[in-house]
Amino acid sequence: MADESTERQIVKTYLDAANEALAGGQFNLDGSYYSIAVNRAYYAVFYAANALLATKGLARGKHSGTISAFRHSFVKPGLIEPEYSAIYGSLMDDRHVSDYDMDTSIEPERAASDIESARTFVARIETYLRREGWL
Repeated sequence: MADESTERQIVKTYLDAANEALAGGQFNLDGSYYSIAVNRAYYAVFYAANALLATKGLARGKHSGTISAFRHSFVKPGLIEPEYSAIYGSLMDDRHVSDYDMDTSIEPERAASDIESARTFVARIETYLRREGWL
């Protein structure tokens, strides 16, 4: 088991990665690279969820494991509101389309909406982490 300072560093590392992904997403949105913006929006949420999971020693590397653990450990018991589960799922779906469906182009409005949703998600996680004394 990691000591508290190591656990705090893991949380911070994930949260830093989430904020960097958000910045990268905005940069790509501004540059009209909509698929990359969607990808970065998703990864901001993935990293933020892992920051949260790290507080319980549950950080995951697999995408399906991360969303499942997030929903089971934070949404189901009411620690995080269900709307954040919906944001996560929607961004996961959009990222799958943007990364793997070469026949589908991402519209600028979708990319902008995803960046905003990711920003909202990361802000909610930061609020929780501050309230619980992790930041």
